[in-house]
Amino acid sequence: RAARPALTAREVQVLGLIALGHRNKQVAAALAISEETVGVHVKNLLAKLNVNDRTAAVHLGLRHGIIHIS
Repeated sequence: RAARPALTAREVQVLGLIALGHRNKQVAAALAISEETVGVHVKNLLAKLNVNDRTAAVHLGLRHGIIHIS
């Protein structure tokens, strides 16, 4: 089993909201941050997870137990 990627607490929050289907504008509103900041978080977490898109990031997040859907 691969090692769990190290994401910041905020990146985990962003990934969790993405997993719920939120777009950057919705994530920004939920976390009271700018859309630009959300974009930076998304870019960073994609790089850390070594994936090219949000769907793959959610898949990896779920597989590694970083996020949970309930």
